[in-house]
Amino acid sequence: QVQLVESGGGLVQVGGSLRLSCAASGRTSSAYAMAWFRQAPGKERNFVAKINWSGSATYYADSVKGRFTISRDNAKNTVYLQMNSLKPEDTAVYYCAARISYGLGYDDNYDYWGQGTQVTVSS
Repeated sequence: QVQLVESGGGLVQVGGSLRLSCAASGRTSSAYAMAWFRQAPGKERNFVAKINWSGSATYYADSVKGRFTISRDNAKNTVYLQMNSLKPEDTAVYYCAARISYGLGYDDNYDYWGQGTQVTVSS
């Protein structure tokens, strides 16, 4: 089992930046691919970004490409999401997810999820 805890959310103005963190604990000796998803009020949860086990490969949703950067520090069992040039439509609860895999994968099926952290972008 792996436990994921997100942090770093908050209230920010349009054009501002935030960095989310996701700390993993438990069975972290396995290789995990990680991802960020988000869910806005009244909407479905959507994919944001993902990163492979080594950190050598990443993939982003079109809506955040060029503004968000996913990275990881395996020594700290932590994944990050740097969010720049934030827009009101980025307002959502952001979730960290993990699955046992070396690669990025081709779907949005993840085994472990965090509790989420709220990001609110005010205009």
